[in-house]
Amino acid sequence: MTTVVFDNVRLIDPVSGLDQPGRLLVENGRITGTDKPGAQGAPEGATRVDGQGAVLCPGLVDMRVEIGEPGYEYRETIASATRAASAGGITTLAVLPTCKPAIDNPALVRMLRSRGEETGAVTILPYGALTKGCEGKELAEIGLLHEAGAVAFTDGNRAIDPSRLMRLALAYASGFNAMVVQHPEDPSLAGSGCATSGALATRLGLAGIPTAAESIMIARDIRLAELTGGRLHFGHVSTGEGLELIRRAKDRGLNVTCDTAPPYFDLNENAIGDFRTYAKFSPPLRSEEDRLAVCAGLADGTIDAIASDHLPRDADDKRLPFAQAATGGTGMVTLLGVTLARVHDGTLSLPQALGLLTYRPARLLGAEGGTLAVGAAADLCLFAPEQSWLVTAGKLAGRAQNTPFDRRPLEGRVLGTWKAGQRVYEADAA
Repeated sequence: MTTVVFDNVRLIDPVSGLDQPGRLLVENGRITGTDKPGAQGAPEGATRVDGQGAVLCPGLVDMRVEIGEPGYEYRETIASATRAASAGGITTLAVLPTCKPAIDNPALVRMLRSRGEETGAVTILPYGALTKGCEGKELAEIGLLHEAGAVAFTDGNRAIDPSRLMRLALAYASGFNAMVVQHPEDPSLAGSGCATSGALATRLGLAGIPTAAESIMIARDIRLAELTGGRLHFGHVSTGEGLELIRRAKDRGLNVTCDTAPPYFDLNENAIGDFRTYAKFSPPLRSEEDRLAVCAGLADGTIDAIASDHLPRDADDKRLPFAQAATGGTGMVTLLGVTLARVHDGTLSLPQALGLLTYRPARLLGAEGGTLAVGAAADLCLFAPEQSWLVTAGKLAGRAQNTPFDRRPLEGRVLGTWKAGQRVYEADAA
Protein backbone atom coordinates (compact mmCIF):
# COMPACT_ATOMS: atom_id res chain seq x y z
CA MET A 1 0.00 0.00 0.00
CA THR A 2 1.59 3.27 -1.13
CA THR A 3 0.92 6.58 0.58
CA VAL A 4 1.69 10.05 -0.77
CA VAL A 5 1.19 13.35 1.03
CA PHE A 6 1.06 16.51 -1.08
CA ASP A 7 2.03 19.33 1.25
CA ASN A 8 2.17 23.10 0.87
CA VAL A 9 -0.14 23.21 -2.17
CA ARG A 10 -3.10 25.28 -3.31
CA LEU A 11 -5.90 22.74 -3.68
CA ILE A 12 -8.43 23.48 -6.43
CA ASP A 13 -11.36 21.13 -7.02
CA PRO A 14 -13.75 22.60 -9.63
CA VAL A 15 -16.49 20.14 -8.64
CA SER A 16 -16.78 21.09 -4.97
CA GLY A 17 -15.54 24.66 -5.31
CA LEU A 18 -12.57 23.93 -3.05
CA ASP A 19 -9.86 26.55 -3.52
CA GLN A 20 -7.55 26.88 -0.54
CA PRO A 21 -4.04 26.17 0.67
CA GLY A 22 -3.64 22.80 2.31
CA ARG A 23 -2.47 19.26 1.75
CA LEU A 24 -3.87 16.14 0.17
CA LEU A 25 -3.46 12.50 1.20
CA VAL A 26 -3.34 9.64 -1.30
CA GLU A 27 -3.38 5.97 -0.35
CA ASN A 28 -3.22 3.05 -2.74
CA GLY A 29 -4.01 5.21 -5.76
CA ARG A 30 -7.06 6.93 -4.25
CA ILE A 31 -7.60 10.27 -2.55
CA THR A 32 -8.31 9.68 1.14
CA GLY A 33 -8.51 13.20 2.53
CA THR A 34 -7.47 16.84 2.61
CA ASP A 35 -6.11 18.91 5.47
CA LYS A 36 -5.92 22.62 6.13
CA PRO A 37 -2.57 24.41 6.22
CA GLY A 38 -0.44 23.59 9.23
CA ALA A 39 -1.78 20.06 9.72
CA GLN A 40 0.84 17.83 11.27
CA GLY A 41 1.75 14.21 10.86
CA ALA A 42 1.53 11.69 8.05
CA PRO A 43 1.19 7.92 7.85
CA GLU A 44 4.44 6.08 8.49
CA GLY A 45 6.41 5.53 5.30
CA ALA A 46 4.49 8.11 3.31
CA THR A 47 6.18 9.89 0.43
CA ARG A 48 6.00 13.66 0.90
CA VAL A 49 5.70 16.01 -2.06
CA ASP A 50 6.37 19.66 -1.22
CA GLY A 51 4.38 21.73 -3.70
CA GLN A 52 6.00 25.01 -2.61
CA GLY A 53 2.68 26.81 -3.05
CA ALA A 54 1.89 25.45 -6.52
CA VAL A 55 -1.65 24.49 -7.58
CA LEU A 56 -2.70 20.86 -7.19
CA CYS A 57 -5.78 20.01 -9.26
CA PRO A 58 -7.33 16.95 -10.88
CA GLY A 59 -5.47 15.56 -13.88
CA LEU A 60 -6.68 17.13 -17.12
CA VAL A 61 -9.23 15.29 -19.27
CA ASP A 62 -8.60 15.94 -22.95
CA MET A 63 -11.71 15.06 -24.93
CA ARG A 64 -10.31 15.48 -28.46
CA VAL A 65 -7.02 13.84 -29.42
CA GLU A 66 -5.83 12.13 -32.56
CA ILE A 67 -2.90 9.73 -32.32
CA GLY A 68 -1.16 8.01 -35.17
CA GLU A 69 -1.51 4.48 -33.88
CA PRO A 70 -2.67 2.32 -35.53
CA GLY A 71 -1.72 3.12 -39.10
CA TYR A 72 0.14 6.44 -38.85
CA GLU A 73 2.85 5.67 -36.33
CA TYR A 74 5.27 7.98 -38.15
CA ARG A 75 3.14 10.87 -36.85
CA GLU A 76 2.63 9.72 -33.27
CA THR A 77 2.47 6.51 -31.29
CA ILE A 78 0.61 5.71 -28.10
CA ALA A 79 3.95 5.87 -26.26
CA SER A 80 4.89 9.29 -27.63
CA ALA A 81 1.36 10.65 -27.15
CA THR A 82 1.51 9.47 -23.53
CA ARG A 83 4.73 11.44 -22.99
CA ALA A 84 3.11 14.56 -24.43
CA ALA A 85 -0.01 14.10 -22.32
CA SER A 86 1.92 13.61 -19.08
CA ALA A 87 4.03 16.71 -19.77
CA GLY A 88 0.79 18.64 -20.23
CA GLY A 89 -0.77 17.44 -16.96
CA ILE A 90 -3.27 15.25 -18.85
CA THR A 91 -4.25 11.89 -17.38
CA THR A 92 -7.23 10.97 -19.60
CA LEU A 93 -7.38 11.06 -23.41
CA ALA A 94 -10.44 10.65 -25.60
CA VAL A 95 -9.02 9.39 -28.88
CA LEU A 96 -10.62 10.10 -32.25
CA PRO A 97 -11.40 7.11 -34.50
CA THR A 98 -9.65 8.49 -37.59
CA CYS A 99 -6.72 6.08 -37.57
CA LYS A 100 -6.05 3.29 -40.06
CA PRO A 101 -8.10 1.21 -39.83
CA ALA A 102 -10.80 3.46 -38.41
CA ILE A 103 -12.16 2.52 -34.99
CA ASP A 104 -15.33 0.93 -36.34
CA ASN A 105 -14.61 -2.49 -34.85
CA PRO A 106 -15.24 -3.44 -31.19
CA ALA A 107 -11.87 -5.21 -31.04
CA LEU A 108 -10.08 -1.93 -31.77
CA VAL A 109 -12.00 -0.17 -28.99
CA ARG A 110 -10.96 -2.84 -26.51
CA MET A 111 -7.37 -2.79 -27.79
CA LEU A 112 -7.01 0.96 -27.30
CA ARG A 113 -8.46 0.84 -23.80
CA SER A 114 -6.05 -1.95 -22.95
CA ARG A 115 -3.08 -0.10 -24.43
CA GLY A 116 -3.93 2.88 -22.26
CA GLU A 117 -3.90 0.71 -19.14
CA GLU A 118 -0.52 -0.71 -20.18
CA THR A 119 1.06 2.75 -20.21
CA GLY A 120 0.29 3.24 -16.54
CA ALA A 121 0.22 6.97 -17.27
CA VAL A 122 -3.01 7.72 -19.13
CA THR A 123 -6.52 6.39 -19.52
CA ILE A 124 -7.44 6.07 -23.20
CA LEU A 125 -11.13 6.51 -23.98
CA PRO A 126 -11.77 5.61 -27.64
CA TYR A 127 -14.41 7.30 -29.74
CA GLY A 128 -16.23 4.91 -32.03
CA ALA A 129 -16.53 5.75 -35.72
CA LEU A 130 -19.99 7.09 -36.47
CA THR A 131 -19.88 5.66 -40.00
CA LYS A 132 -18.01 2.68 -41.37
CA GLY A 133 -14.45 3.65 -42.12
CA CYS A 134 -15.34 7.25 -41.16
CA GLU A 135 -16.42 7.59 -44.79
CA GLY A 136 -19.80 9.19 -44.14
CA LYS A 137 -21.80 6.64 -46.13
CA GLU A 138 -23.17 3.95 -43.81
CA LEU A 139 -23.64 3.89 -40.04
CA ALA A 140 -21.12 1.89 -38.06
CA GLU A 141 -22.23 -0.73 -35.51
CA ILE A 142 -22.92 1.83 -32.81
CA GLY A 143 -24.46 -0.66 -30.37
CA LEU A 144 -21.53 -3.08 -30.51
CA LEU A 145 -18.97 -0.28 -30.27
CA HIS A 146 -20.82 1.20 -27.28
CA GLU A 147 -20.86 -2.19 -25.57
CA ALA A 148 -17.10 -2.53 -26.17
CA GLY A 149 -16.42 0.78 -24.43
CA ALA A 150 -16.64 3.56 -27.02
CA VAL A 151 -17.43 6.77 -25.10
CA ALA A 152 -19.07 8.65 -28.00
CA PHE A 153 -19.34 8.55 -31.79
CA THR A 154 -17.81 10.78 -34.44
CA ASP A 155 -16.05 10.82 -37.78
CA GLY A 156 -13.46 13.22 -36.42
CA ASN A 157 -12.74 16.14 -38.73
CA ARG A 158 -15.13 14.79 -41.35
CA ALA A 159 -18.61 16.23 -41.08
CA ILE A 160 -21.63 13.99 -41.55
CA ASP A 161 -23.02 15.63 -44.67
CA PRO A 162 -26.31 13.86 -45.61
CA SER A 163 -29.09 15.11 -43.35
CA ARG A 164 -30.87 11.76 -43.42
CA LEU A 165 -27.72 9.94 -42.27
CA MET A 166 -27.21 12.40 -39.41
CA ARG A 167 -30.83 11.99 -38.37
CA LEU A 168 -30.44 8.20 -38.31
CA ALA A 169 -27.21 8.49 -36.34
CA LEU A 170 -28.76 10.70 -33.67
CA ALA A 171 -31.86 8.54 -33.41
CA TYR A 172 -29.95 5.25 -33.19
CA ALA A 173 -27.34 6.57 -30.74
CA SER A 174 -30.09 7.93 -28.48
CA GLY A 175 -31.14 4.34 -27.78
CA PHE A 176 -27.84 3.91 -25.94
CA ASN A 177 -27.79 7.45 -24.53
CA ALA A 178 -24.64 7.85 -26.62
CA MET A 179 -23.26 11.21 -27.67
CA VAL A 180 -22.79 12.07 -31.35
CA VAL A 181 -19.92 14.49 -32.00
CA GLN A 182 -20.07 16.55 -35.19
CA HIS A 183 -17.39 18.53 -37.01
CA PRO A 184 -19.46 21.68 -37.65
CA GLU A 185 -18.62 22.55 -41.22
CA ASP A 186 -20.82 22.22 -44.29
CA PRO A 187 -18.59 20.33 -46.75
CA SER A 188 -20.22 21.81 -49.84
CA LEU A 189 -19.58 25.35 -48.59
CA ALA A 190 -16.08 24.56 -47.33
CA GLY A 191 -15.10 22.92 -50.60
CA SER A 192 -11.35 23.14 -51.15
CA GLY A 193 -11.02 26.23 -48.97
CA CYS A 194 -8.17 26.55 -46.52
CA ALA A 195 -8.68 29.91 -44.79
CA THR A 196 -11.59 31.96 -43.52
CA SER A 197 -13.16 34.01 -46.31
CA GLY A 198 -12.26 37.68 -46.09
CA ALA A 199 -9.68 40.27 -46.89
CA LEU A 200 -6.72 38.24 -45.61
CA ALA A 201 -7.57 35.12 -47.65
CA THR A 202 -8.09 37.29 -50.73
CA ARG A 203 -4.78 39.09 -50.25
CA LEU A 204 -2.94 35.76 -49.84
CA GLY A 205 -4.73 34.24 -52.81
CA LEU A 206 -6.18 31.41 -50.73
CA ALA A 207 -9.56 29.76 -51.33
CA GLY A 208 -11.88 30.88 -48.56
CA ILE A 209 -14.34 29.08 -46.29
CA PRO A 210 -17.24 31.29 -45.17
CA THR A 211 -18.04 31.32 -41.47
CA ALA A 212 -21.57 30.40 -42.51
CA ALA A 213 -20.25 26.89 -43.25
CA GLU A 214 -20.11 26.40 -39.48
CA SER A 215 -23.37 28.06 -38.50
CA ILE A 216 -25.40 26.35 -41.26
CA MET A 217 -24.23 22.90 -40.12
CA ILE A 218 -24.88 23.76 -36.47
CA ALA A 219 -28.39 25.04 -37.25
CA ARG A 220 -29.24 21.91 -39.24
CA ASP A 221 -27.99 19.51 -36.61
CA ILE A 222 -29.69 21.32 -33.75
CA ARG A 223 -32.95 20.85 -35.60
CA LEU A 224 -32.17 17.15 -36.10
CA ALA A 225 -31.34 16.77 -32.41
CA GLU A 226 -34.67 18.33 -31.57
CA LEU A 227 -36.38 15.95 -33.98
CA THR A 228 -34.73 12.80 -32.63
CA GLY A 229 -34.04 13.61 -28.98
CA GLY A 230 -30.41 12.63 -29.53
CA ARG A 231 -27.33 13.83 -27.63
CA LEU A 232 -25.44 16.21 -29.89
CA HIS A 233 -21.99 17.69 -29.33
CA PHE A 234 -20.10 20.07 -31.59
CA GLY A 235 -16.31 19.92 -31.63
CA HIS A 236 -13.96 22.93 -31.85
CA VAL A 237 -16.63 25.60 -32.34
CA SER A 238 -14.93 28.71 -33.69
CA THR A 239 -17.50 31.40 -34.61
CA GLY A 240 -19.73 33.79 -32.73
CA GLU A 241 -22.69 32.93 -34.94
CA GLY A 242 -22.32 29.23 -34.25
CA LEU A 243 -22.07 29.83 -30.51
CA GLU A 244 -25.20 31.97 -30.52
CA LEU A 245 -27.14 29.11 -32.13
CA ILE A 246 -25.86 26.71 -29.46
CA ARG A 247 -26.69 29.20 -26.72
CA ARG A 248 -30.29 29.44 -27.93
CA ALA A 249 -30.58 25.65 -28.21
CA LYS A 250 -29.46 25.28 -24.61
CA ASP A 251 -31.97 27.91 -23.51
CA ARG A 252 -34.67 25.76 -25.13
CA GLY A 253 -33.54 22.75 -23.11
CA LEU A 254 -32.09 20.73 -25.98
CA ASN A 255 -29.37 18.17 -25.25
CA VAL A 256 -26.69 20.10 -27.15
CA THR A 257 -23.13 20.74 -25.96
CA CYS A 258 -19.87 21.92 -27.49
CA ASP A 259 -16.15 22.36 -26.98
CA THR A 260 -13.48 24.57 -28.42
CA ALA A 261 -9.68 24.45 -28.63
CA PRO A 262 -6.91 26.90 -27.67
CA PRO A 263 -6.19 28.14 -31.22
CA TYR A 264 -9.73 29.51 -31.47
CA PHE A 265 -9.53 31.62 -28.31
CA ASP A 266 -5.84 32.54 -28.45
CA LEU A 267 -5.08 33.07 -32.16
CA ASN A 268 -6.85 34.75 -35.03
CA GLU A 269 -6.49 34.45 -38.80
CA ASN A 270 -3.48 36.77 -38.84
CA ALA A 271 -1.43 33.83 -37.51
CA ILE A 272 -1.41 32.33 -41.03
CA GLY A 273 0.41 35.39 -42.42
CA ASP A 274 3.34 34.52 -44.67
CA PHE A 275 1.58 31.20 -45.40
CA ARG A 276 2.45 29.69 -42.02
CA THR A 277 1.23 26.11 -42.37
CA TYR A 278 1.63 25.29 -38.66
CA ALA A 279 -1.35 27.61 -38.15
CA LYS A 280 -3.52 25.82 -40.72
CA PHE A 281 -6.49 24.20 -39.01
CA SER A 282 -9.91 22.74 -39.71
CA PRO A 283 -11.98 24.77 -39.05
CA PRO A 284 -9.60 27.57 -40.05
CA LEU A 285 -8.55 30.34 -37.70
CA ARG A 286 -11.13 33.10 -37.60
CA SER A 287 -11.38 36.88 -37.25
CA GLU A 288 -10.56 38.71 -34.04
CA GLU A 289 -14.29 39.29 -33.56
CA ASP A 290 -14.92 35.54 -33.59
CA ARG A 291 -11.98 34.92 -31.25
CA LEU A 292 -13.50 37.32 -28.74
CA ALA A 293 -16.89 35.62 -29.16
CA VAL A 294 -15.27 32.28 -28.27
CA CYS A 295 -13.75 33.88 -25.17
CA ALA A 296 -17.21 35.15 -24.21
CA GLY A 297 -18.64 31.65 -24.76
CA LEU A 298 -16.07 30.23 -22.35
CA ALA A 299 -16.89 32.83 -19.73
CA ASP A 300 -20.69 32.51 -19.87
CA GLY A 301 -20.77 28.70 -19.94
CA THR A 302 -22.01 28.23 -23.49
CA ILE A 303 -18.84 26.24 -24.19
CA ASP A 304 -18.78 23.06 -22.11
CA ALA A 305 -15.13 22.05 -22.41
CA ILE A 306 -11.72 22.93 -23.77
CA ALA A 307 -9.98 20.19 -25.75
CA SER A 308 -6.44 20.23 -27.11
CA ASP A 309 -7.56 19.22 -30.62
CA HIS A 310 -4.18 17.48 -30.83
CA LEU A 311 -3.55 16.46 -34.44
CA PRO A 312 0.03 15.28 -34.92
CA ARG A 313 1.50 15.83 -38.36
CA ASP A 314 4.86 14.90 -39.82
CA ALA A 315 7.05 17.82 -40.91
CA ASP A 316 6.64 16.71 -44.52
CA ASP A 317 2.86 17.05 -44.17
CA LYS A 318 3.35 20.72 -43.32
CA ARG A 319 6.26 21.64 -45.61
CA LEU A 320 4.01 22.14 -48.58
CA PRO A 321 2.27 25.11 -50.20
CA PHE A 322 -0.41 26.33 -47.79
CA ALA A 323 -3.34 25.02 -49.81
CA GLN A 324 -1.83 21.51 -49.97
CA ALA A 325 -0.44 21.30 -46.42
CA ALA A 326 -2.20 19.12 -43.86
CA THR A 327 -4.43 20.75 -41.26
CA GLY A 328 -3.94 20.40 -37.54
CA GLY A 329 -1.52 21.14 -34.74
CA THR A 330 -0.19 19.51 -31.63
CA GLY A 331 -1.84 20.71 -28.48
CA MET A 332 -1.44 18.53 -25.41
CA VAL A 333 1.75 20.04 -24.01
CA THR A 334 0.44 23.59 -24.45
CA LEU A 335 -3.20 22.96 -23.44
CA LEU A 336 -2.93 24.20 -19.87
CA GLY A 337 -0.58 27.10 -20.55
CA VAL A 338 -2.64 28.60 -23.37
CA THR A 339 -5.86 28.18 -21.37
CA LEU A 340 -4.25 29.97 -18.44
CA ALA A 341 -3.65 32.97 -20.71
CA ARG A 342 -7.40 33.54 -20.46
CA VAL A 343 -7.06 33.48 -16.67
CA HIS A 344 -4.21 35.99 -16.70
CA ASP A 345 -6.21 38.38 -18.92
CA GLY A 346 -9.30 38.12 -16.69
CA THR A 347 -11.58 36.22 -19.09
CA LEU A 348 -11.87 33.24 -16.73
CA SER A 349 -11.22 32.54 -13.08
CA LEU A 350 -8.72 29.78 -12.37
CA PRO A 351 -11.41 27.37 -11.06
CA GLN A 352 -13.51 28.10 -14.18
CA ALA A 353 -10.60 27.30 -16.47
CA LEU A 354 -9.76 24.09 -14.63
CA GLY A 355 -13.41 23.02 -14.73
CA LEU A 356 -13.34 23.31 -18.53
CA LEU A 357 -10.25 21.09 -18.59
CA THR A 358 -11.23 18.48 -16.01
CA TYR A 359 -14.64 17.55 -14.65
CA ARG A 360 -16.76 19.08 -17.42
CA PRO A 361 -15.21 17.00 -20.24
CA ALA A 362 -15.18 13.99 -17.91
CA ARG A 363 -18.94 14.32 -17.35
CA LEU A 364 -19.61 14.69 -21.07
CA LEU A 365 -17.74 11.45 -21.70
CA GLY A 366 -19.20 9.61 -18.72
CA ALA A 367 -15.68 9.12 -17.41
CA GLU A 368 -14.18 8.99 -13.95
CA GLY A 369 -11.95 11.91 -13.05
CA GLY A 370 -11.93 15.64 -12.70
CA THR A 371 -12.30 15.88 -8.92
CA LEU A 372 -10.31 15.84 -5.68
CA ALA A 373 -13.17 14.18 -3.79
CA VAL A 374 -12.36 11.51 -1.23
CA GLY A 375 -12.42 8.14 -2.96
CA ALA A 376 -11.60 9.52 -6.40
CA ALA A 377 -8.65 8.20 -8.36
CA ALA A 378 -5.48 10.15 -7.58
CA ASP A 379 -5.02 11.47 -11.12
CA LEU A 380 -3.36 14.79 -10.37
CA CYS A 381 -1.63 17.76 -11.93
CA LEU A 382 0.73 20.08 -10.05
CA PHE A 383 1.48 23.37 -11.79
CA ALA A 384 2.87 26.82 -11.12
CA PRO A 385 0.37 29.28 -12.64
CA GLU A 386 2.80 32.22 -12.76
CA GLN A 387 5.93 30.36 -13.89
CA SER A 388 6.82 31.18 -17.48
CA TRP A 389 8.23 28.95 -20.19
CA LEU A 390 8.84 29.23 -23.92
CA VAL A 391 7.13 26.93 -26.41
CA THR A 392 9.86 25.62 -28.70
CA ALA A 393 9.02 23.34 -31.62
CA GLY A 394 11.49 20.47 -31.75
CA LYS A 395 11.81 20.36 -27.96
CA LEU A 396 8.26 19.47 -26.92
CA ALA A 397 7.49 16.16 -25.27
CA GLY A 398 6.19 13.59 -27.75
CA ARG A 399 7.01 12.90 -31.38
CA ALA A 400 4.90 15.51 -33.17
CA GLN A 401 6.18 19.10 -33.08
CA ASN A 402 3.73 20.93 -35.36
CA THR A 403 2.67 23.55 -32.85
CA PRO A 404 1.06 26.86 -33.84
CA PHE A 405 2.44 28.37 -30.63
CA ASP A 406 6.14 28.06 -31.49
CA ARG A 407 8.20 30.78 -29.74
CA ARG A 408 5.19 31.77 -27.66
CA PRO A 409 5.98 32.55 -24.00
CA LEU A 410 3.37 31.05 -21.67
CA GLU A 411 2.68 31.42 -17.97
CA GLY A 412 1.67 28.20 -16.28
CA ARG A 413 4.18 25.35 -16.07
CA VAL A 414 3.32 21.75 -15.25
CA LEU A 415 5.64 20.60 -12.48
CA GLY A 416 4.37 17.06 -12.07
CA THR A 417 1.67 14.61 -13.11
CA TRP A 418 0.40 11.59 -11.17
CA LYS A 419 -1.68 8.67 -12.39
CA ALA A 420 -3.39 6.64 -9.65
CA GLY A 421 -0.94 8.11 -7.17
CA GLN A 422 2.17 7.22 -9.18
CA ARG A 423 4.30 10.05 -10.53
CA VAL A 424 4.48 9.83 -14.33
CA TYR A 425 6.02 13.23 -15.11
CA GLU A 426 8.46 15.54 -13.35
CA ALA A 427 9.50 18.84 -14.90
CA ASP A 428 13.18 19.56 -15.37
CA ALA A 429 14.64 22.12 -13.01
CA ALA A 430 13.93 25.61 -14.33
